[in-house]
Amino acid sequence: MARPTDRPSLRHHRAHPDVIRHSSRRVGGEFRGLAWLVRHPLFALVPAALILAAVLVGALPTVIAVGAVALVVVVWGRLHPPSFDRLAAPVLRATWRRWTTYRGRRWATLLADCGLAQTNHHTGHIDAPRVLRVRSATPSIDTLRVRLTRGQDLTLWAGRTEPLADALRAHRVAVARHRPGVLTVVVEREQPFRFPIPAPAIPSTAEAVDLAALPIGEDEYGHPFTLGVPGRHVVVAGASGSGMGSLIWSPLRAMGPAIRDGLARVHVIDLKGGAETRRGAPLFHRHAITAAEAIALLTDVRDEMKARQQHMADQGLRRLDVSIETPLDLVVIDEMAMLTAYGERADVREALRLLAEILTQGRACLTSVMGYVQEPTKDVVDVRELFTTRICLGVTAASHVDMVLGDGARERGALADEIPGDEAHAGIGYVIDQRSRLPIRFRAALVTDDEIDELVARCAPPAPPELRAIDGEEAA
Repeated sequence: MARPTDRPSLRHHRAHPDVIRHSSRRVGGEFRGLAWLVRHPLFALVPAALILAAVLVGALPTVIAVGAVALVVVVWGRLHPPSFDRLAAPVLRATWRRWTTYRGRRWATLLADCGLAQTNHHTGHIDAPRVLRVRSATPSIDTLRVRLTRGQDLTLWAGRTEPLADALRAHRVAVARHRPGVLTVVVEREQPFRFPIPAPAIPSTAEAVDLAALPIGEDEYGHPFTLGVPGRHVVVAGASGSGMGSLIWSPLRAMGPAIRDGLARVHVIDLKGGAETRRGAPLFHRHAITAAEAIALLTDVRDEMKARQQHMADQGLRRLDVSIETPLDLVVIDEMAMLTAYGERADVREALRLLAEILTQGRACLTSVMGYVQEPTKDVVDVRELFTTRICLGVTAASHVDMVLGDGARERGALADEIPGDEAHAGIGYVIDQRSRLPIRFRAALVTDDEIDELVARCAPPAPPELRAIDGEEAA
C-alpha cells in the first residue's frame, strides 16, 4: 500500500517543475572582486599607473618621483599646517580611516556585534550596511554615508548609537536620514575643543560687517560658527557657568562698527542689576536694569516697529534694508526668566504680551530679539516657540535639550546635558543644522573684560546732543 505522505510531495514537485531550491553557495570570488574594483577604481588605477610609469621611464625614476611626492607632503604639513590641514589632511585622514575602520570584515563584524548586521544562515556571510563615503574634516569628526540593508531604518540605528560609539571607541555617534536607504552617520572620536576660542576681531569698518553671518566661534568641523541677526530671533539656554556671556559679547564685537555708525541699535535688558552688561553700557541705545525700565524699553521698541510697519505699508515694501534711517533694532535680554516668570505678575503679563508682539511681527521690520535663559521650560519662557534660532549650551537636565532644540535632538547626538560645567568647557553647545537636521557642536569665543573695554573704546556710538549737554553741565 502506498504511503500517502510521500506521493503527494512527489506529485507536487512533478506538477510544478519551476520550484527551485535555494543555493547556499556565494557568488564567485572573482566576480565579487570585480564588483569591488568597480566601486574602488583607484585601487587598480594607482598600481597600474605606477607599473606603466616604471615601464615607460624606468623603475628608479618612478621610485624617486613617488618619494619626492611623499617628501613634499611631509614638508608641506610641517611648513604650513593651516593650508595642509584645510586641503590635504582631510583627504588623507578619510582614506586611511575608510581602509582601516569602515570597510571589510572588521566593519561587518563590528556592526553585527552592535545588532546592525545579520549573518546569512545559508552562507555564513555577514550582511552588513556598506559605507558609501567617508569625510573627515577634522581629527575628531568622521562623517559617513551608509547604505542600509533591507529591513533597516533610521529608528533601528538611532537606538544603537551608544553601543556603536563604544565599539568604535568614539565619544558619540549621531545618525540622520540622508535619502531613502542611506543614512548620515557622524562619529565624534574625541572632544573637539581643547582650548578656548579667541574673541572675534572687531571689523575695521561697518562695510566689513555681515550682520547675516556674524563670526562668533568655531564648530566641531573647524569651520567658523556664525550667527545671523536680521530677520531672526535667538534664544540661548545654558546653566550657570555654561558660558552665556560669550554669546552676548561675541556678536557685539563682530558687529561693533555697525553699532558705532548707527546701522545697529542695541537695547539691553539686564534685571540682575546690570551685573553682566554694565561694562558695555556706552554701546547701548537703551539699558534697562529694573522691570519698569524693561517694560518701557519693550514698549518703545514695539512702537518703533509699528511705525516701520506703517512706513512699509505706505511705500508698498515687504521688507526693510539696514540703513541709517532704518537701523537694526536688537533687543538683548540677559536672564530672560526674571522678565517672563519670576517678576511681579502684572509686569510678567505685560512683558510677555510685548515680547510676543515683537517676536511675531518684527522679522520684516529689522527688529530682532536675543534672549538668554538658564531654565528653558514652558513655565519659565512661555514664548519659547517664537524664537527661530535656538542654541543649547551645557544644561543640567536631559529634557532641557529637546525643549530648546526640538524633539529628538538629544537622541540625534545633542548631548548638552553631558557638557561639564567648568571653565574649561564654557561656551560649548549645540545648534541644529538646518540642512541635515543634525546637531552641530560649537564653541563660542571667549571675550575678556579687556576685550569688552576695547569694544567700548572703539565702537561706542557718539552720545546724542542733549546727553552731551547734560554731561557738560555735570562736569562744570
